[in-house]
Amino acid sequence: MKRREALITLSGAALIGPKLLIKQKRRKSMIKEIKTTKAPQAIGPYSQAIEANGFVFCSGQIAIDPATGKLISGTVEEQTRLVLNNLKAVLEAAGSSLDKVVKCTVFLQDMNDFSKMNEVYGQFFKPPYPARAAVQVARLPKDVKVEIEAIATAKLIKQL
Repeated sequence: MKRREALITLSGAALIGPKLLIKQKRRKSMIKEIKTTKAPQAIGPYSQAIEANGFVFCSGQIAIDPATGKLISGTVEEQTRLVLNNLKAVLEAAGSSLDKVVKCTVFLQDMNDFSKMNEVYGQFFKPPYPARAAVQVARLPKDVKVEIEAIATAKLIKQL
């Protein structure tokens, strides 16, 4: 092994040579943090969303009013509506939209609220609907009834 390749390997930047080091540097420039004041600010060490490799990865949103920063403690329908509006704002800040969502994960405090959440959810998405998982969890941040995260395409992908 050449000295140059050995140094790169020891630094953990590459396993096979200097060309991979260049690819590692490009990777960092392909990741972009998404921020907007139209959705609640992160309440911990995370981003509202990250754009990477043509996708937008949105952190879970809960029923916090972005204008006041206060939790909305209404019904699951009211919370779901605000959560999806917050997701919409984050996606729009990334140059994406709800129409470009390919996957959602819904976290519910009580699975008995599924049909109520689903009714509101259906008002925000149109066919083809995104893939989705919905699970009941033991507890959610700030004891909300629902949290939703999403993955969307950053740019419109033409259908084949």
